[in-house]
Amino acid sequence: MSSDDKDKKSGKLWGGRFAADMDDIALDYSESTEADAEMIAEDIWGSQAHAIMLAQCRIISEEDLRKILEGLRKTETEHERGQFELKRELEDVHMNVEAYLREAAGPEFAGKLHTARSRNDQVAADTRMHLRARILDVQTGLAVLQIALLKHASDHQDAVMPGYTHTQHAQPISVAFWLTSHVSALTRDQRRLSNAFEAVNQSPLGAAALAGTSFPTDRELVAELLGFDGCHEHALDAVGSRDWAVETLAALAMLMCNLSRLAEELVLFSTYEYGMVEIGDAWTSGSSIMPQKKNPCIAELARGNTGAVYGRLMEMLTLLKALPSGYNRDLQQDKPPLWQALKLVDDTIHALAGVTLGLEFKTERMRELVGKNFATATELANYLVAERGLPFRDCHEIIGRLVASLIAEGKTLDDHEDVQRLLAEQGQELAVEELASVCDPQACLARQRSLGSTGPESVKQMLESLAEQVQADAKAAGERLVRLDEAHERTSGIVDTILQGGSLADCGL
Repeated sequence: MSSDDKDKKSGKLWGGRFAADMDDIALDYSESTEADAEMIAEDIWGSQAHAIMLAQCRIISEEDLRKILEGLRKTETEHERGQFELKRELEDVHMNVEAYLREAAGPEFAGKLHTARSRNDQVAADTRMHLRARILDVQTGLAVLQIALLKHASDHQDAVMPGYTHTQHAQPISVAFWLTSHVSALTRDQRRLSNAFEAVNQSPLGAAALAGTSFPTDRELVAELLGFDGCHEHALDAVGSRDWAVETLAALAMLMCNLSRLAEELVLFSTYEYGMVEIGDAWTSGSSIMPQKKNPCIAELARGNTGAVYGRLMEMLTLLKALPSGYNRDLQQDKPPLWQALKLVDDTIHALAGVTLGLEFKTERMRELVGKNFATATELANYLVAERGLPFRDCHEIIGRLVASLIAEGKTLDDHEDVQRLLAEQGQELAVEELASVCDPQACLARQRSLGSTGPESVKQMLESLAEQVQADAKAAGERLVRLDEAHERTSGIVDTILQGGSLADCGL
């Protein structure tokens, strides 16, 4: 090879096949260091576990292992100190970590680390490892929001408010019933996130490029050291699939949908026209021109950011559409939508938790609204069914005509003498005291007895069961996080033992 040819030879770690480096435009277009910056710690941890496995399987010597782990520990320390710099020209986190290792331990040992491993299974592993921890963070934050909602619900079990269908007054409900409806929906989000964690927490390491490897590796050992629940067995599927990322984004999108519905009601109910809640000053903002304004901007942004999370889900689905088997460079684009969606969801949860904790409930206004717009009409019809033995459809007609007459006269169901007169004209004689009891919103709540209803006993039971479920979900997420920490500590402990002159036999492998 001439000196000119040597000058043209690629300097890449994969450059043996190539006579020149990538064009700058091609490098700019293809490098992924910004998105990969999230996964430096995971790449180092994964490399430590892979090296331990190679030595345990006698693919490399224990002396090789010691040199590799020394270099990785130095790299890990620099990262923890904020001194690890991702170099764009090295394309991704894997090549950057390997470059640090080459500098710290020498090219021979850095080269041996990559035995039986590809960037294809590495990137899938790093992404899964970072994603699983982020899922647990979301679950933990979500539990904080649920607890805030339950606290207000517990304090407002007897407060009555209008319930809505079609955004129109329907029947009286308790404030606790309204708030626990949101907690109930969020428990399903917890379940979806938990299921997504299970899908994510399977190790692809050992799949190599796509076909596995001829080296006698131990994939289960690597999975154990990295805290995975097991191995994604099929090598070709392991490097080329991202349905676990889609499942996570789908869970996040549905969570944002439920958060957006809560945010919408906070916006709506805090308006002057509703006047049922007031959002704390710390979670609102003013107007640049109208000095009287108090805008529910945080809740509005929670609504607005929902579309961005939906977009990340659609981005991922579109990315995967029609990809052939195995790893394709398209899959490099799987991380930005994941990290963006996770940040939006995490920020939204914490913001709405703050909004919720600072809420003031205008219970007198709520009671006033219930009495003004015939919310107890259904209960009056039910009373005629129960006490007079009339078919419900007949009672529905009677109360419908009653409401029409009251509207015409500018009256409400709180005007008991007028209600008595108009019902008597339809052949239904009821005492004023009887009507007052039936039409009283508080008494209306007390009469609801069906499972899951707004009745006090039902709400109390749901408060207790939901609190137990929230606690169980938070505990399960916490236990998973502990298991991940224990796996990392075990790997780190093995590294310490080797670096202190011990052997793998001393590590209980």
